[in-house]
Amino acid sequence: MIWEETIEGYRSYLKLEKSLSANTVEAYLKDIRKLAGWLISRPGVAPKMPELVTQNDIVQFINTINEKDMSVNSQARILSGIRSFFKYLQLHDIIEIDPTALIETPKNGRHLPEVLSPQEVEDLIMAVDLSSETGYRNRAILETLYGCGIRVSELVTLRITDIHFDDNFIKVKGKGSKERLVPLGGKAKDAIRDYMRYYRSTLNIYYKDENILFLNRRGKMLTRVMIFTIIKDLAEKIDLKKTISPHTFRHSFATHLLEGGADLRAIQEMLGHESITTTEIYTHINKDFLRDTILRFHPRS
Repeated sequence: MIWEETIEGYRSYLKLEKSLSANTVEAYLKDIRKLAGWLISRPGVAPKMPELVTQNDIVQFINTINEKDMSVNSQARILSGIRSFFKYLQLHDIIEIDPTALIETPKNGRHLPEVLSPQEVEDLIMAVDLSSETGYRNRAILETLYGCGIRVSELVTLRITDIHFDDNFIKVKGKGSKERLVPLGGKAKDAIRDYMRYYRSTLNIYYKDENILFLNRRGKMLTRVMIFTIIKDLAEKIDLKKTISPHTFRHSFATHLLEGGADLRAIQEMLGHESITTTEIYTHINKDFLRDTILRFHPRS
């Protein structure tokens, strides 16, 4: 099979069967095209079709991108995309043996995410000017990010029909279109209600975004870039020295829950982590949690 034909089949698989977002699909395809381009352009070597690629080919490709001073995280991400592609080929009987099966993922030390203190979160929220046109919206955005721990992609696609005020929870569609329920705290609920009453109700809303909660001045869905900009401007306003993003509120949400005594499994469920291993990074941030765990449960403590 030729590369482009196979890649288009893979695109349909990621989009329809795996239900991945358009951005994620394009990232996967970009990695495969890098591999295909390298295989085809090698001097003195006959180009290989997808079904003829060997483990040695992929190892050489990884070594090549390693020589370009690409970070270990980037190498690992590219290899992950390549693995997914060859699993697709195996699943559809295009190949019998997965050439990536025995290749080890490049290792890197785990970086602990930046976390805000409760006071820093409060300072950022209080820095929102409620007298400005978008003040109530921006405060509701911060309260929702911190109060629910959702991803920025989940925030911008949050629908009004996903918010259950009487039952105090929101329904979130996460990665792979997986849905989960997240408790809605009092401050976030009040901020959302104020935003809907004082700002959203005044907008001329684009008909396709009538059910989207957070909107821009033109009545259309906000972009992720806009959320980054709102947070960056507020951080500058209070002279916050930390480098933060919307994801910082998610990290802070999980860390503060853990510090308050929440169960790690409950935090995993609220964050929508498929594996508890991903959630466990917050135990590395919270040294007191580790110390107290040893004191409570180790027989020699």
